[in-house]
Amino acid sequence: MSQQKIVDHLFRHHYGKMVSVLTRIFGLAHLETIEDAVQDTFAKAVQAWRHQIPENPEAWLTKAAKNRTIDLFRKLKADQNRLPHLESGPSAIAINDLFLDTEIEDSQLRMIFTACHPTLNPRDQISFALKTVAGFSQREIASALLLKEETIKKRLSRARKSIKENDLAFKIPQGKELPVRLDRVLEVLYLIFNEGFHSNHTEMVIRKELCGEGMRLCKLLLGNEYTRSDKAYALFALMSFHSARLDSKANALNELVDLRNQDRSKWHAPLIMMGNTAMEKAVKEGVYSSYHYEAAIAWEHLTSRDFDSTNWEKILMWSERLAAIQPSAFTSLNIAMVHIQLAQFETASNMLVEIDPMSLEQRAYLYYGAWAEYYTKTGEMRKAIKSLDTAIAHVSNIAEKNYLIRKKKEISGATT
Repeated sequence: MSQQKIVDHLFRHHYGKMVSVLTRIFGLAHLETIEDAVQDTFAKAVQAWRHQIPENPEAWLTKAAKNRTIDLFRKLKADQNRLPHLESGPSAIAINDLFLDTEIEDSQLRMIFTACHPTLNPRDQISFALKTVAGFSQREIASALLLKEETIKKRLSRARKSIKENDLAFKIPQGKELPVRLDRVLEVLYLIFNEGFHSNHTEMVIRKELCGEGMRLCKLLLGNEYTRSDKAYALFALMSFHSARLDSKANALNELVDLRNQDRSKWHAPLIMMGNTAMEKAVKEGVYSSYHYEAAIAWEHLTSRDFDSTNWEKILMWSERLAAIQPSAFTSLNIAMVHIQLAQFETASNMLVEIDPMSLEQRAYLYYGAWAEYYTKTGEMRKAIKSLDTAIAHVSNIAEKNYLIRKKKEISGATT
C-alpha cells in the first residue's frame, strides 16, 4: 500500500475518533477549531512520513493528537498557568484517559448523537455525521449525496451554527429521551449504509467505505449497554446480510450483476453468520421494526440455493408486514416485483399503476424497470423495450445504465 493510501486510510478511520475526543475536552463551541487541528495533524503526518512511515502509525497519530491538545489550549486562550502542568499533572492524566479505547468509543457515541440531534435540520444531519464521525471530506460527502460541494459546505456550517446557538450538550441522552434520539441515529446510519450499498454516485454503484462506516457506527451502539437495542441489532443484521453480497454485485469490469446471476459462492459466510447472530438477539423481545422485516427479506435471498428456488411467498409476507408499519413507494414497488415473480400479474399491474414514479426521486428508473420485468414475463416484448428506454433515460449511474442497455439488447435479440 502506498504512503498516500495509508494516510488516507488512517485519516478515514481516525479523523472521527480524534475530533470526538478533542470535542469532549474542549466542547462543541470549538468544533471548527478542533476540526482544523485534526486536519493539521494529518497534514503534518504526510510531511513527516515522506521518507518512512513509522512502525506504528496509529500510535504516532494518537501521540500527535495529544500534543495538539496542548496547542489547542494555547489557541483557545486557556489559562496559561495550567499549560506547564499539562504534561505531568492531573490534566495530563485526564487527557490520556480520554484516549483509551473505551473512552474514544464513548466520545464517538456522543458525537453520533450530537450529529443526529433533533435541533439540527434533518438534511444537515447525515452530512454532519459523515464529516465529524466518519471523516469524509466535503467533496466526498457531495459525491455520496449527489450534491454540490457548496451545498455541503452550507449544510455543515448551518449544523455548527445550530449547535452553538442551541448550546447543545455533548452527551448520550438518557431516560425517555434516549429511545426517540436513538431512532434518529439508526435512521442516519441506515441512510449512510444504503448510500454505500446502492450508491447514487454516477460512476460507482457500490461504495464499500460507506457500508463499512455504517456497520462500524452501528457496532458502536451495540457496544454500549444504554444504546444497545433490538432495533440496533436488527439494523446490524440487515447491514451484515447486505454486505455479504457486496463482492457479487459487480464484476471485474464494474458491470452490475443482478440477483438472478450473482455468483452465490462469493457471498461471504462469516458476515452471514454475524448477521444471523445479531438477528437472534434482535427478536428476543418479539417487537419488530422495519429493520427486522428488511433483514428477514435479505435472509430469504441469502438462504435460497439459487434465484429460481427463492421463497417468494415468504418474501411477500415480510414485505407486506414492512408496508404495514412503514408504507412507502419503494416498498410498494418491491411488493409489485414479488407478485411478478409469483406470476400474479394482475395484482402486480394494479400496484404499479398506483405508484407515482416521481415519488421515487432519483430511483424513478426502478419503476420503469419493474414495468419492463412485467412486460417481459407476460410476453409483451415491445412494451418491455419501451419501458427499458424510459428507465435508461432516467438513470444516472453508469453501471446501472449499462446494465439496462444490456438487458434491452437481450430482449431485442429474443424478439428478432
